[in-house]
Parts: sequence; C-alpha cells; structure tokens
Amino acid sequence: MRRGWRRRNWDYVLAVDAPRVASLLPVGTRPRASPSATVAAVADIRLASKDDPEIRALLVDAGAVPLLAAQLPAGSVDAAAALLNVSISAREGLLSAPGLLDALTAALRTDAAHHAAATVHSLLCVEAHRATIGAKRPLLAALVSLLRASPSTRATKDALFGFALYPPNRATLVSLGAVQALFALVITDGRNGIVEDATAVVAQVAGENAAAALLNLVVAGGDPAVAQVVAVGGAEETVRELAEDTAASPRRKAKAEALLRALEGAGPAARRREHRLADFLNGMVQSDPYISSPAHGC
Repeated sequence: MRRGWRRRNWDYVLAVDAPRVASLLPVGTRPRASPSATVAAVADIRLASKDDPEIRALLVDAGAVPLLAAQLPAGSVDAAAALLNVSISAREGLLSAPGLLDALTAALRTDAAHHAAATVHSLLCVEAHRATIGAKRPLLAALVSLLRASPSTRATKDALFGFALYPPNRATLVSLGAVQALFALVITDGRNGIVEDATAVVAQVAGENAAAALLNLVVAGGDPAVAQVVAVGGAEETVRELAEDTAASPRRKAKAEALLRALEGAGPAARRREHRLADFLNGMVQSDPYISSPAHGC
C-alpha cells in the first residue's frame, strides 16, 4: 500500500460521516483479505490512529475493532497498539465490541502482551467498566501470570491497579495470588522504580509505596492475604527496612509500620490473635481516606 494513497484516504475519512468510513477502510481489514493485506492494513491503522483523536471514533463506528481484535490471538503487536490508540478516545465503543476482552486475554500470553495490558488499563480508567472487566477472571489471571513472568512490564501493574480500584475485584486478586506475586517482586528487586510501580496494583496515591498497596490488599483479603504475604521469605524483614527508612516520608513510614504490625500479629507465635487483624486494619482504612478512596490517576 502506497503511503501517499494511505495519507490521502485517511485525510478524507475525517471529512465524511461514519457510515461512509466503512467503504474507505483499507481493503486489508475486510474479512476476505489476504493475510499480507491484513497485516499491512493493521499497520496502517496503527499509524493513522496514533496521533489523531477524530479518526479513532470513526474506526470504531466503521467496525474496525472486531477486525483488529481478531489479530490479537496471533500476537499482532500492531493490532494491540492500534486498539490502545483507539481506547484513548473511544473507550465506550471499544469495550462494546464483541469478543474484545477474550481477545485481549489471549494477547496477554503473546508478544503483544505489553500493548494488550496497556489497553486493559485504559479501559479500566472508566469507573463504570471496572465491574464488567473484573468479571472476566481469565483476564485477571492472565495479568497476574504476566506480572510473575515479566515483572518489569509497567503496563501490567497499571492494569492490575485499575482492577483493584473496584473493591469487589480485590478478593479475586487475592485468590489469584496477586499479593504474593507483588510482594515477591518488591523483595527480589529493591529498586525504587519497582517499589513505586508495585503501588499501582492497588492505589496510586501521592507518596504511597508498596507497603501501602499491600496493606490495601490485606484489608480486602483478610487472613488469606496476610498468609500469602507471610509465606514469602523475608517478608517481615523487608517491611521492617521500609518502616525504618529514615529517608522515607511520614506517610510512607506509617503505612510500612502498619503493615509490619499486621504481619507480626499474624506470625506463627501469635496465630491466636489473627481474629484481631481485620478489626485493626478496617479501623485504619475507615480513618484514612487515602486508603479507602484512592485516586485512579487515569
């Protein structure tokens, strides 16, 4: 496909109404297109949607989303990136496309995982979407698996953060082992960037760190979540280091100290006191709006 042809046609797309856009979509996006034509067309759509908000909504109205989603199971990075571009300006239309969430779930296990996770996070920026997307347990499971396999992928943590903003989703995060995966990440990689990224799993609140994120998950998951954290070797020692960090802000130290008390209270020598843990943490949450009502940062 010649670049001049593509640019002229995409410029024209912006000047017409949605019903006519379908006839102007590159031939490669049509059902009977050859594989090579489809690959070329998807690449064109990625480029066209990168910096142009108007064309994103037109693509949704023209039916391009299902065609892009169909390329995700094969790991098309261009398709995943194009969907991410579209999600910036047309989240409602994107989520309503049939089979999109299943396709994103499949993409999370391919080379397109980074863009797929970023697309999920973008969709979760809409509060009304969090329950719908959170009901897709396989999607959440794929994100948690990706966190374990590729901990340096920030988009994964951002997507999990979006899920955790909807309280009912937190129990699912706990049951899928997100607490242990997050805490193991903090322990095995102590870089500041990793610690800050880990916070996004639950709450991206100014100044809060991984200890605050874990505290929030422990509140949601209760004793099972505490048990997962304690099960990670070196957990209490790491939290203690955070609590004793003289360079940390008062809020950061307070969260680390609260988590440390929770872990110590649930230790082998104090199992009989576990029933007090929920009351302690719930009381702390009710008195701290930064934990109970985190800002979503989208």
